[in-house]
Amino acid sequence: MPSDDFSSDAATWSPIDTGAWYEARESTALLRDVLVAAGLAEELPYLRADVNAFGHGFVELGRTSPAAAKRLAALLALGLSDGRPLRSIDNEND
Repeated sequence: MPSDDFSSDAATWSPIDTGAWYEARESTALLRDVLVAAGLAEELPYLRADVNAFGHGFVELGRTSPAAAKRLAALLALGLSDGRPLRSIDNEND
């Protein structure tokens, strides 16, 4: 016989009732601001915050063009190198 207790019913759960949603949204906003500053705002049109069925927040980057991916990779490499050119891992003679 079904229980009349609906407190654990998944239909009553809301993603905005969790800290994970707000963390994903804040992270997405931070990333959006950097992408705007880098001139890549139009290149990542699917950027969004979300929460999955388990209540885990995540940031979805979505699809982008190969040129935008190369630009993003170059910016990440520059940030990791403190402004110094990174040695390519594809060419061991660098």
